[in-house]
Amino acid sequence: MNKVIILNKRPHGKPALSDFEITNEEIPLAKDGAILLKTVYVSVDPYLRGRMNDAKPYVPPFELDKPIQSGIIAEVIESKQENFKKGDFVSGNLEWKEYQTSEGKGLHKVNQNEAKLSSYLGILGMTGLTAYLGLTEIGLPKKGETLIVSGAGGAVGTVAGQVGKLLGCKVVGITGSDEKVDLLTSKFNFDHAVNYKTTPNLKEAVKSACPKGVDIYFDNVGGEISDAVLANINKYARLPVCGAISLYNKTEVPIGPRLQPIILTKSVTIRGFIIGDLAEKFPAATKQLTAWLKADKLTFSETIVEGFDNIPQAFIALFEGKNKGKMIVKI
Repeated sequence: MNKVIILNKRPHGKPALSDFEITNEEIPLAKDGAILLKTVYVSVDPYLRGRMNDAKPYVPPFELDKPIQSGIIAEVIESKQENFKKGDFVSGNLEWKEYQTSEGKGLHKVNQNEAKLSSYLGILGMTGLTAYLGLTEIGLPKKGETLIVSGAGGAVGTVAGQVGKLLGCKVVGITGSDEKVDLLTSKFNFDHAVNYKTTPNLKEAVKSACPKGVDIYFDNVGGEISDAVLANINKYARLPVCGAISLYNKTEVPIGPRLQPIILTKSVTIRGFIIGDLAEKFPAATKQLTAWLKADKLTFSETIVEGFDNIPQAFIALFEGKNKGKMIVKI
């Protein structure tokens, strides 16, 4: 039988295992013009939480009692299409199923001889593209500027910080554990890192780490962390807003500082972005990321959870800060 994970009910606050259900169906057959895929790796990402609400975000919400979808690496088991052959590996937005068929739309072949298959869900996939393009297209880094990254120990944050260093910035990361602080400075080449959970005054900690102020803030989390960074922002600063994980599970809209005076007096540019809006930039960005990776100028971390049944638990663990870098489930 073929295992499938569906959205059983819409989460209220932080997702729970009871919001998901594992069901079984027959393994499908590849009809003419289709391919049969076997799931190899599944990406779990914070943005999926928004699609579980009964509201229309930038993409349609997941339907109840239907399979959840995310980035997946799959192996072609059977092909009745000339563009793919048995044994190919592909990447695409697919359903949480052990086996499924596809006509190939939106799928891209990936080469396991050039890079680890899982890296095509991370540093060479949407994660890397989000970090690189968010920083270069919106952050507009200049040599000698100060870049601060929130959610710095996560998949996007670790890449954004490294790209900033390669482009000549001083880079500071904000993360949630001493272990991640050490990783950011030892493995990912950050100049400094702050553990927001153990820092009594984050505003002062940011000021100490960024004595010349903050020129670019790559925002992955929102909330009180962003309030502390904005209190230290420089004139003409740029803020790519990539995510707001600190707010995704809130059941009420929190009240924070009024930011308009800071934005006005410091002439700050704030731009939220959805990576799909920059799709025309993907080929050049992928080429640059691949070159840096091959030259050992970029590195990455993965948290690999094994087993199809553990996909929901891996997703929930994102909101508990249990991942170091990209969270991936190996089937």
